[in-house]
Amino acid sequence: MVPRGFTVITIFVFAIVPHIQGFAISEQDGKISMRSSPFETALVTLQRQIGYNFQKISLLRRAMTHASFSEENNKALSILGGNIIDTSASLRLLKKNIEISSKEMNRRISEISKVESSCAADGLQLGLHKVVRVSPKTNSSAPAVVCGAFRAIFGAIALDVGKSDDAGSIFWAVHGGEVGGVMAI
Repeated sequence: MVPRGFTVITIFVFAIVPHIQGFAISEQDGKISMRSSPFETALVTLQRQIGYNFQKISLLRRAMTHASFSEENNKALSILGGNIIDTSASLRLLKKNIEISSKEMNRRISEISKVESSCAADGLQLGLHKVVRVSPKTNSSAPAVVCGAFRAIFGAIALDVGKSDDAGSIFWAVHGGEVGGVMAI
């Protein structure tokens, strides 16, 4: 037989703990529950903007975490995302013109990957400078920070879905149809 005091304490703990845990997003469906923080709300908004709902929201959290903020950051995801963008741009250019010179192809790919222009512009359009977590000493609007977060999104999508092609398709939906163009969201 369970002591009566233990039963009362157990019921009390189960009744009160959900109210003191704060706000969060459900890991399964990415929807805001009663436990929502501004960062988690921004992640839900970002998913809507890019047209992709993460199965593992932790990947998007990491994509929006700069190295100055945590050791668990977006560096590796940014590298993966940058490679996905470059590969996707290469495929698009070659489909359009198989006779494109290597020099022109490299120029066009570097145009889309430039931190100071295209990449940062896409990230600013999404408002990533307001979402990415950085240390107090780091400027979240710096092109390298915004571009790193932007690229990391597509690395995170590729890991989440298990395919880089899907991440590339989402990149083009966000970036716009042409190499060098930015779509307003």
